[in-house]
Amino acid sequence: MNRIISLLFFGLISFTGFCYTGEVIESFDTPGSYPTGLTFDGENLWLADYKTDLLYCIDPNTGKLIRSISSPAYWPEGLAWDGEALWNADVKGGIPLSENYAGKIYRVNPEDGTILKTVQAPSSTPRGLTWDGKYLWCVDSDADEVVQFSPEDGTTIRSFRSPARDPRGITFDGKYLWISDRIKDEVYMVDPETGSVILITDAPGAFTRDLCFDGKNLWAVDYQEDKIYKLKVNDGAKFRSYNSHKAKIIHTHEVTNFGPGLIKDVDIHIAIPTDRSNQGILKPPKYKPDPTNIVTDKWDQQTAHFHFENVKPGEKVAGEMTTVAKIHEVRYFIYPEEVGSISDIPPELMDKYLENNDKYQYDNPVIQNAVKKAIGDETNPYWIFRKIFNYLIYNMYYEMVGGWNTAPTVLARGNGSCSEYSFVYISMCRAAGLPARYVGSVVVRGDYASHDDVFHRWVEVYLPNYGWIPIDPSGGDRDWPRDQANYIGHLDHRFLITTESGGGSETMGWTYNSNEFWTTESKTYVVSDHFAEWEPVD
Repeated sequence: MNRIISLLFFGLISFTGFCYTGEVIESFDTPGSYPTGLTFDGENLWLADYKTDLLYCIDPNTGKLIRSISSPAYWPEGLAWDGEALWNADVKGGIPLSENYAGKIYRVNPEDGTILKTVQAPSSTPRGLTWDGKYLWCVDSDADEVVQFSPEDGTTIRSFRSPARDPRGITFDGKYLWISDRIKDEVYMVDPETGSVILITDAPGAFTRDLCFDGKNLWAVDYQEDKIYKLKVNDGAKFRSYNSHKAKIIHTHEVTNFGPGLIKDVDIHIAIPTDRSNQGILKPPKYKPDPTNIVTDKWDQQTAHFHFENVKPGEKVAGEMTTVAKIHEVRYFIYPEEVGSISDIPPELMDKYLENNDKYQYDNPVIQNAVKKAIGDETNPYWIFRKIFNYLIYNMYYEMVGGWNTAPTVLARGNGSCSEYSFVYISMCRAAGLPARYVGSVVVRGDYASHDDVFHRWVEVYLPNYGWIPIDPSGGDRDWPRDQANYIGHLDHRFLITTESGGGSETMGWTYNSNEFWTTESKTYVVSDHFAEWEPVD
């Protein structure tokens, strides 16, 4: 009971007490009603407004207007500060003409608005703008691109796809880019070398136009709310639990004898869910009938065990478990530089979750060669598990082809189900020295009152300083970087996790949620089925 209380308390604190990345610290109104670009000059905020054609200097401590200067052209968007002067992107190319998208970038004297330099933008519709110490970056909402370019002549240095389909704001914190998206209403921390989305958090408003960084906190300006928001970054919580609902989940596993002989004995095991970051078990599970006993396997997974004997032709036996739970959406905030080294992983986890077997076969050349290609000489556990994830994105596609084949077979074939993706991913992580396991769940299918007989499983990888992190390699089969990253360190509130296993359990085998074993007389046909029913609870 104490364990349950402490875990539920921790889940509550992670939501309400700690400071999570993206949480609003304070906000104040913008001086104009059409705000666009935002930057920080080391002391004050600067805000562009395309209706007034002004650049406002604002005290970040009070939100009060200090002064304003004229914008360099007629449709100012993103702002950046290079240590001495402002840079301002204008999407109309300096001409106040409708649909004239031929962006220009201006360097501006912050004292009097004098234009010091003009360069052609590297794309037609530059929105957000930022400075990385040497080059400028912009996001283009039409091309869906992130572009690093020369401040001398606008030459593109590098570019990559934007995290999602409508990027608007961008800033640089000295290591990572932060990019906002108008449609998703999210803010992303992005690796500037690869374009990979590392972290996702909610935007503070419905239309974030630009971002800036003051050395500690993010700032965001919202066009719909006409507000400037100060946001926390890496300030306490390693995950956030939110967007909760309560549910009663009835899990049934049944075995039917179609004869003509007897089923001599049947053993049904139903996995018992526990408190986790994404769920709190509100009541002890109820069973029908009473289980024969509760069994714990070598992975410490408990199951309710139901034993039946001499099941006649035409008869059906079943085990049923009812769970009442509070299910949360969970998002982890993983900063790669704060992940420890592999040597920091507890030895008992290494011993347990680096096990090799016939399903993983990570000593197979197919797996070994794939790991070498995927991670090279990478040593950071975050980038190891991320590069393996990226490797599967480019070398596999999702397809339920039947069966749960071995990891080398699935990888060589190039496609697989969620279970087969999990086997491959675990195999590659273990080959690289990272402890990995899978979890299995029953799933809300559409409405909160729903039926599930498909289920889902994914992987958890142990990252030092963070613990077990969910990652769904089959979910990575997506086009947009944001949609790929959404399957790393994130769980929707549709899952009741029932099973946690390294694979090959004496009670659950390689399955999850529930399992059965039976012996029969000769020529006896047996069918098993299992399903879950969700009911909302007030």
